[in-house]
Amino acid sequence: MCLEEENFINDLIERKQSAYSKLIDSFQQKVFATCISFVPNKEDAEDIAQDVFVEVFNSIGKFKGNSKLSTWIYRITTNKCLEFIRKKNTKKRFAFMQSIMGNDVPMDKSKYFTEMNHPGIILENKEKSETLFLAINQLSEEQRAVFTLSKIDGMSNKEIGEVINKSVSSVESLMFRAKKNLQKILENFYKNEK
Repeated sequence: MCLEEENFINDLIERKQSAYSKLIDSFQQKVFATCISFVPNKEDAEDIAQDVFVEVFNSIGKFKGNSKLSTWIYRITTNKCLEFIRKKNTKKRFAFMQSIMGNDVPMDKSKYFTEMNHPGIILENKEKSETLFLAINQLSEEQRAVFTLSKIDGMSNKEIGEVINKSVSSVESLMFRAKKNLQKILENFYKNEK
């Protein structure tokens, strides 16, 4: 860790306003871009990004400096996104169970995918984007994290390994399986569409 980053972290620990402003300026766009990569809904992504900064502010004292500050922030961001997706999936299962039991709670997918202007996703239209995100969300958490951080956030395997605490070879293996599984999911989807 360089002296400049060390001083910056000390300023954050001391809760200096200038350090917080610099942190937000430096990481706001990156954190939001990662959030919207995982959760393609502007309002939800903004809420998660806000939670990320609250977590960073509250736990900066626990930052040990074993990795770069940016890696630590990406790790928090990834975990918050996966936590949000887990909660959302639990709510969906609950709504599904309610509909089976007779308390019909229709789930309107179109309301969830409201914002698809993410620079990393230049797809022809909203429907293809929805299909891709639905497919990505069927991957295991680790595969989803690796695929999203690589293909949408443009991170190297080494950077991803630092974020999710895995070796480069583990990241490569997860990426290989993620691509294979996505291919299967999308093939099945398009077969069923015909």
